[in-house]
Order: sequence, then structure tokens, then C-alpha cells
Amino acid sequence: MSLQHFSHEHPLVSTESHGHEIEKVYCSGCGELVSGSSFGCVECGFYLDKQCAEAPAEMNHPFHRNHNLNLFTRNPYKTGTGTCDFCRKLCENFVYHCSCNLDFHIKCALFSHRIAEKRNAEFQDISRIDPSINTGYVTEEVKKAECFACWEPLLDSVYFSPNCGFYLHAKCVDLPAEINHVFHQEHPLFLQFNSQRLFCKICQKPQRPGFVYCCSPCKFVLHIQCATIPTKINQPFHRKHPLILQFVNERLPCQICQKPSNLDDVMYFCSICKFVLHTRCVSSPLIIEDKPHHEHPFILFQRQVSFCDACGTIGNYVPYICSTCNLAVHKKCISVPRIIKFYRHQHNISHTYFIEQREHETWECRFCFEEVNTEHGSYFCSKCNFIVHVNCATKDPRRYYEVDSIETMDSEEPVDLREIVTATWIKHSWHQHILTLSGDIQDFKQCDGCLLPIVTSYYCCSQCDFFLHKTCAELPVKKHFWFHYCQRLHKLTSGCIFQCDICGYLTSGFAYICDKCKTSYCLRCSLVSDIPRSQGHEHRLYPFLSEHKDQLVTLQLIPNVFSENTHLSNLGLFTQKEIIHILSLVSKEFNIIQNAKSVISFALICPLNVRQLDAVILFIGSAKEAKGVCI
Repeated sequence: MSLQHFSHEHPLVSTESHGHEIEKVYCSGCGELVSGSSFGCVECGFYLDKQCAEAPAEMNHPFHRNHNLNLFTRNPYKTGTGTCDFCRKLCENFVYHCSCNLDFHIKCALFSHRIAEKRNAEFQDISRIDPSINTGYVTEEVKKAECFACWEPLLDSVYFSPNCGFYLHAKCVDLPAEINHVFHQEHPLFLQFNSQRLFCKICQKPQRPGFVYCCSPCKFVLHIQCATIPTKINQPFHRKHPLILQFVNERLPCQICQKPSNLDDVMYFCSICKFVLHTRCVSSPLIIEDKPHHEHPFILFQRQVSFCDACGTIGNYVPYICSTCNLAVHKKCISVPRIIKFYRHQHNISHTYFIEQREHETWECRFCFEEVNTEHGSYFCSKCNFIVHVNCATKDPRRYYEVDSIETMDSEEPVDLREIVTATWIKHSWHQHILTLSGDIQDFKQCDGCLLPIVTSYYCCSQCDFFLHKTCAELPVKKHFWFHYCQRLHKLTSGCIFQCDICGYLTSGFAYICDKCKTSYCLRCSLVSDIPRSQGHEHRLYPFLSEHKDQLVTLQLIPNVFSENTHLSNLGLFTQKEIIHILSLVSKEFNIIQNAKSVISFALICPLNVRQLDAVILFIGSAKEAKGVCI
């Protein structure tokens, strides 16, 4: 018996192989070792096993209703190698191809066709393995394998022995070819290959190649597992009403994972109580262990509570509890880091579930400046009494990183640039002569460190015109900055001209520089606290971002003391009203606000250069002793 196959120029002769009559040969269609009946051209060494030889040149596949599949003898693409959309392996031999870029090995197309036609009798001889009772050795490959149909882990359900050549759940062979679903009542949904890679309408995730339930005209797709979940459930932690699977057009947090829903997400929802659950959270694990973050396991508690012991957030949710420690926490808070480095503080801060409260004492978060409930979780530095809400510290991954308890930070040992000679004499590393401590501030002097006028104690050089505020001389060589995400210690540098990355001011004085980010900060900006106080205003000042530039207005415009005057060249695009308000804060106690208004009005009408504007402001500052001076 012979066969003229389109893939070969010569007729193929039928050969009944019994293992010893011909040498071992491989099928040119599927690449597998030929066994049993086959067809071949001995002259050319071309062989096809019976299944590949009889495969149709064009296939109308039930799992791909849009187009027919055409059989090619090689990869149909000009560049690259196709991948089988069933088994995800490279197509190196015969391939069934569709114009919508759907490709199958010849054996994968034929095998899936048998599944679609419910020829289940052909699977009776394949052994099935139940992972729940299988005590035999399981290879690492099988542990990582996923079902070719639903792409769920193979070990999640009873599966066919991998000896059949496919990773396949037994239940996926029995899937109905057609279903009706409440979310798409216009048309039935057919079991199809997900050739269009559409998003599932329930979980909103894309499906890798495999089976989906699909309405092609409407481009409506449901994953196999999503199509089979119940549309109504009852939960012990919400006993008043059933939860209905539906589209939710409100942004509400899931009661288990606390992640907010997006508009029109499909969730389990009680519209009366505004109670929502993600479909994935319905099957949340009953026990979660996370040894690096907590020594005991957490157990899902089938009731609602009103606060989280880990983050201190108030609001009803379904918690996980540690009965040993008597804690109730959000699911997401089980893995809250024990120790972190937060960019607002120079030390590591530790997570604590409570802080012993002293009488009449309140704790304020150093990020949002709202009160911290010390009976619940927070991050705390016992050295500095620095405290911050858990959510404030961990909301943005740029703000922190987790550290091990044994991890060491950059050396925080202060390095002094001074060599103390006597009580009033020092030798500074950045000046060649001895500096003398002085309190004489009658004449105008300017600090060579911060370039500000000197109105307090200072060091001066008797041999040259060099002055340093006492505080500038005592500056540490390395300093942490609360407003810098990088969290590297900045080095104090001198001898160059720097442009401050906060105020934009050019300075030839001292500056702090980050070696990693190459940012520079002048001393006026670098010495401002995250919660500074001004002598000209009765309330504490808080940082906020400029609407015009991504920079901190507190650093630009609010000095710690009146003598550290702000230069107008830093004001950027602020309006006249904003400028006047800022000047009113720093000049209120000197009763010269009208003069400040006049200066600003004049500056806005008649542009002055930087030095002229700075001179005006410095002149206002010099009116410290002469209240009411007119300009």
C-alpha cells in the first residue's frame, strides 16, 4: 500500500514495523520515534507515522471556529520560530497554522480535536494520577508543570500521566463545549483556543494560550475557572445577606486583602452593606505563615473586626489572627517588615504593635502629622522618639527599604572638621590658619560657609578675611537628609561653585553632596528641619510641594531664624499673594510688613536682578533693631 503525500515528491510506502525489520527512524511530521504502522520513502529517508500521514491538509477545529487550520511542513514565519499554542513548545516540524497567528504541532492539533469531539474512549487507557493521594516520586518538571488546557498548576487536580506526552487535567477533557453565563446572556459561550488573547471579563487578567469560554462576535471571554465560579455565595463573616457576583461601579476595598476595586470590576458584592470580596479572595488560605516577619502562623478569622493591630487602620475587615500574640491584622499586614530604613529619618525604625503611653502624651506621625494611636501598630525609633504610621512609611516603595536586624548602615559616627586648640581657638580642616571665636557683630560680616550675614557667635581668621558661624564650623562631615529618597549620607564639600537642587541658588560656600544622585544642597536648605519653627509665626511649619515645581516650599521660603533671610531669586513662579504671605511670616514680629509688600509690588513691576532683590531683603532683615523703617 502506498500514499502520495503533499509534503513529499515520491510516493510513501506502508511499512509495518516490528522493531527489528527497519532501523530506528523519526517521523518527519511530529519528530517522534516511529513505532507501529508508518509510511516512508526509503530512498529519501522520509517517514511519517500513520497518524501524521493521515492528518488532513485542512482542519475545521471545533476549538477555533473562526477559521480553518492549514497544515504546513515547516514554520510558516519568515523570521523566528513559531510556538505551539497548546503545549508552548517550539514548532520545528509539521504545524497547523491559522492566519490569526495560531499554531499547533500536528499531534497537539489532533489530540485537542479528539478532546473537542468527546472521544473520551481514547483516554481510558491513559493512567490518571491524583496528587492528593499519590505517594510516589514527583519530578521537579511535573511540580512546575501547568495544564495545557486551563494553565493552572498540574498538581492542583487529578491529571493524566505525563507519559501520554501532554500535561492535562482529567477534568479539562470533560469540559462542556458550550455554556450559558449570566454575564453574557445574549449568546452562548463556546470552549475555544484564546487566539485573540482577550482579557477575562471577571478577573480582568489576560489568558495565556489555552482554553477559554468565548463569544467571538462580542469579544467576550471568560477563563475556565472564572466561568465555573458560583454567582452567589454565603460567607460566615457576612451573615446578613448573600454576596452576589456582579459588576461594582464603586471603589471599595476588599474585606480580606484591603486592595480597592476598580470601577466596573466583577466582585462578590452586598449592595446593602457595601461589602465586597475579590473572587480570588473567597478562597484565601486559612493559615498563612511568614516566619521572617512573625514567628507564629496567622489564621483566617471568620468575623469582622474594626481595627488592625499591625497598621492601626480603623475600619471593618476580615482579619487574620495570631492567637499566641492576641493580634488581629489585615492579610496584607502579615508581611509588614520588622525593620525598615525610612527616608525621613537617619536611623532604622522598628515595627511595634504598641508603645507604652505616658500620661497626657500624644504621638504625631512625622510624615502626615496626624495623631498615631500607640495602642496599635506603628514604626518607631526609640533613640529619637521618631514615629510614623505604618501606611505612611510603606505606601511608596521609594520611601523605604527593608533591612535585616544585623544589617549596618553607613557609619553615623560624627567626624569633626575642627581641631580644638583652646576654648576659643580652633584649627578647621578647610582653612590654613587658626580661627578665633568672637561675638563682635557690629560690622557687616558674611559667613564663608552658608554665605549669610553673621549676627551670632562666629569664628574668624586674624590673618585673612575668613568667617564661619559657630554652627557652620561645627557641621558634621556626613549628614542624613529627610527630604532625599536616596537615603545615602551626604558629604559636606567646599571649594567649588554649587547650584542648590532645592532653591536653585548658586553658592561658593559649603554644600552637602550625594555621591550617588549628584545632587547638591546649600546650607540654608540642608539645615531646615522637617518640622521647623519660625520666630515670625506662632505655629509649627510643615513641608508641602509647590504646585509649580516638584520641590519643597518649606525649604525654599521658610528660614529657621529671621537672620537666615530668604533670597527672592528662589521664589520661582509664586504669585504676589503667596510671596507677601511668606514675607509676612518672617517679618511679622518686626512690624515691617507694609514695607515688604511695597518691595514685592515694586519687584513685580520693575524686574530687579538677583543681587538687587537679595540686597532689599537683607536690608529688611537688618531692620531687626529699627522697627518701622520705611524703604
